[in-house]
Amino acid sequence: MPDVEAATEFFSEFFGAEVLFDVGPFESQDDWMKTHLGVDPRARIKVLRMLKLAHGPCLELFEYAAPERNETGPRNSDIGGHHVAFYVENMDKAVAALRARGVEVMGDPTVIKDGPSEGLAWVYVRAPWGLQLELVSYPRSLRIYRDRKISVWRPRPE
Repeated sequence: MPDVEAATEFFSEFFGAEVLFDVGPFESQDDWMKTHLGVDPRARIKVLRMLKLAHGPCLELFEYAAPERNETGPRNSDIGGHHVAFYVENMDKAVAALRARGVEVMGDPTVIKDGPSEGLAWVYVRAPWGLQLELVSYPRSLRIYRDRKISVWRPRPE
């Protein structure tokens, strides 16, 4: 990410993130960065920031300085492409809040009306630095959870 402060502000405003700690900077004069992180050996981590996300997992944010750094990330369809998904209680309210603050919402939410994921609503959004994020919601559960009574980790208790 280009700026850990801007990313922290984004995740704090929209997902209730709290800063737990910062460490760094980190750099190495040998191949440690390449061996352990898969980055240019002369890359420098300006700061590593740990964020706590409400009742969910933590996010580690890295702000790098690196020679010949690619300033555009991969698309989801590219090898190495990825996204992060966040559960929201109210999809309409979340989408409206993001749009009101100028965050790119990629289309309208898709609602699954049949099959094992019946009850799921999802939409992709793009963070200001280009990372794709997914919002998901299933306030009345998913059919698969109801039908099979399976026990899996879910962002909200049933």
